[in-house]
Amino acid sequence: MAAGRHCRAPHRCQTHPRLIALGHNHRMNAQLTQELPEFPTWLNARPSTLQEHRGRALVLAFVNASSVWCAERLAELAHWQARSPGRLQVIVVQVPRFDSERLPQRSLKQLRGHGVSAPILLDKDWETWRRFGIESWPTLVLLDAYGRERQRLVGVTGDLDKALTALCEGQPPPSDADLHGVAEREPEPHLALRFPTGLAATEDRLYVADTGHHRVLECTHSGRVLRQFGHGNADLIDGGVGEAAFRRPQGLALERDQLYVADTGNHALRRINLRSGQVDTLCGTGRSGEPVEGPLASPGGSALNYPQGLAIADNQVLIAMAGDNRIWSYHLGRAALTARAGTGALEIRDGSGHLAALAQPAGLASVQQVAYVCDGLGSSIRTMQLRGDLVQTLVGGQGTWQFGDQDGPRSTARLQFPQAIALAADSPLLWIADTGNGRLRCLRLGGGELTTVALPRRLHGPAGLAVAAGAVWIAETDAHAILRYDLASGALSDVSIDE
Repeated sequence: MAAGRHCRAPHRCQTHPRLIALGHNHRMNAQLTQELPEFPTWLNARPSTLQEHRGRALVLAFVNASSVWCAERLAELAHWQARSPGRLQVIVVQVPRFDSERLPQRSLKQLRGHGVSAPILLDKDWETWRRFGIESWPTLVLLDAYGRERQRLVGVTGDLDKALTALCEGQPPPSDADLHGVAEREPEPHLALRFPTGLAATEDRLYVADTGHHRVLECTHSGRVLRQFGHGNADLIDGGVGEAAFRRPQGLALERDQLYVADTGNHALRRINLRSGQVDTLCGTGRSGEPVEGPLASPGGSALNYPQGLAIADNQVLIAMAGDNRIWSYHLGRAALTARAGTGALEIRDGSGHLAALAQPAGLASVQQVAYVCDGLGSSIRTMQLRGDLVQTLVGGQGTWQFGDQDGPRSTARLQFPQAIALAADSPLLWIADTGNGRLRCLRLGGGELTTVALPRRLHGPAGLAVAAGAVWIAETDAHAILRYDLASGALSDVSIDE
């Protein structure tokens, strides 16, 4: 049976996704739903009750902000709302997995980083989860205009478009108030960057995946923007500097004059020719799906599933495919995809190739025939030997619900949802963006202990790293900022992106 693309509460993961229909389509057979808890924490909207939302169909989206499957479902919901304005209300119920997500600001930033603008309720103690009898995320509870539950969609399977169309059938046309929706409280500021993630750097250039603005920037080390790839509107378009379009790009990998981009929102691998500025698609269809091994007759010959981190080795682009818990590679000479490691199950297990298991791999780096992997939901660092694809755990890896904030020997050190990793070919130091703990960590290869880099303050959701020109470059994602950590002096400074 295929691994389920949803996650249950602790110790109950990996069951097959399903569509649960509750009642029939006649309103008299549906039941009035539970009310929300009396004192919930609302992150970006005024407190409200389900009764206040009657008169228009409503979806309660039970999600976890760290889950890419939840991010995928939320993107589908937002797409449906954009195509059918005013017909559907959405309330996002954020159920924390990590300690950091119990902090309102962290959960809000994570969900906004996924493009969420709907009202968000932080279910800090899982009270709403229990009240509605939810078993796994993502779960969408579909309520009709009378406040009655019509269906539950569990996981990322099931025909969402059909279910939402049926839910909204028979409603009167949306009013002006419906069309305007619920205004967000204290929206993110308008800055040069919006939730930047992936970084790549050379001796005189810095490349930034400006994820929330759907573009990739080429900058000087001082932050002056030289070129922008992607016109800023979310789309999947190849072409020159003013024509191409991305959708929430994340991981970057640089090889001579070619910059490879994990175009995460488009589920595609893209390439930027830095000489000409031309952007093309190597593989991906614009929609998530199961990747297909073998040579590709065209870029659309295989879907990808939430590619997040990239690295270059042996004329191949290594891909951390967060959506299917595997490491893949794209051979640049043969235009072929190969599954390198992982069963597809969201687990932590060492072993060779397809016997190993990963838990939402994110950041990637490679040197000397070894790939280093940030295994996000495993809160661990894994290695994959490029000859033989043997996967081993370097730090963490005690389980998908085991995490912490602890330096020391690899056997006892703890991380929390690491998202980025970097190293220089001439240095034994492995740099880790310990995203959930807001720290920059360092591990000396060859037996060293995990240490926390002494910085003047805790970082805000760091999710991108690069090492070049005597510095570690940090994407401080939640702060919409780029930082430079000087390796010689230990000084931390802001890189002001100036357009």
